[in-house]
Amino acid sequence: MRTLQTPRLGEVLTRASASAPGACGELAQGLLEESLVMVTCPIDLFSTATVEVSPGAGLVHGPDDSPKSTVAVSRTLALLGRTDVNARLHLESPLPRQKGMASSTADVIASIGAAAAALGESLPVARQAELALSIEPSDGIMFPGVALFDHRSGLVARPLGEPPPMGVLALEFADRVDTEAFNRVDRRPALERRSGRFLEAFRLIAAGLETGDGVPIGMGATMDAISYQDVFPNPYLEAGLELARTAGAVGVNVAHSGTVLGLLFLDDPEQTAWAARRARATFPGLVSTRRHRMIGGGLTLVQPG
Repeated sequence: MRTLQTPRLGEVLTRASASAPGACGELAQGLLEESLVMVTCPIDLFSTATVEVSPGAGLVHGPDDSPKSTVAVSRTLALLGRTDVNARLHLESPLPRQKGMASSTADVIASIGAAAAALGESLPVARQAELALSIEPSDGIMFPGVALFDHRSGLVARPLGEPPPMGVLALEFADRVDTEAFNRVDRRPALERRSGRFLEAFRLIAAGLETGDGVPIGMGATMDAISYQDVFPNPYLEAGLELARTAGAVGVNVAHSGTVLGLLFLDDPEQTAWAARRARATFPGLVSTRRHRMIGGGLTLVQPG
């Protein structure tokens, strides 16, 4: 990848910024009609990308630690037929990496959106997903609301509706998971054995989204998290379930290829705050407790200043 030299003052033609939400794991993940799918769990914690466009020959420079996002900008320029400009990418994100919080996908989608906006263009969400999947398996946080998404091929992509008011207490642990290494392991036999339980969990979650009721959403997410222990065990789940019961949460959810654990609440900040304090005393390996809202996914343009 060639890099763009720092542009001199006055050379920048346009600049645009866009944000994409991260996630607290997934509400569910499994096999549905032979497709490996997830049910997204977007939260109000965002990656923000800024792209500056200047005259050039299609060169793109981005942060050294975010090569996938740099590739995303390059492919966006190519898709839009703009090889007559260079681009410089800046990223800001509080999302921890390799924890199952969709940090990489949020960076990539924000970068795609900012690059398109800097050129005065916008891309439909299906094209955003296609670009992201051309780089790596991706979370479905680019879709509005909560979505069912085939995070490897994109053959399944179905918005399920906006979430009801729900709090998410994300418990972050020191453990990390290399997502690329995780995706190289064939877990299909284990997923096939639990396909019935996934379908039951999915139906509960979908019903809760349709009716605006957080209780079945929490029930479905909990059912899926427990059954997923046969696929990729989360060492903190048992204690998390006990804390959820004590704190009055409606359920728990996990990162199916990460270590973050979520406690799901109806819209009750006091319960969530109490659970955060209790978690810090319960889990010795806890790095942070993050109190968030579950939100609808989707790219947002950020106004300057």
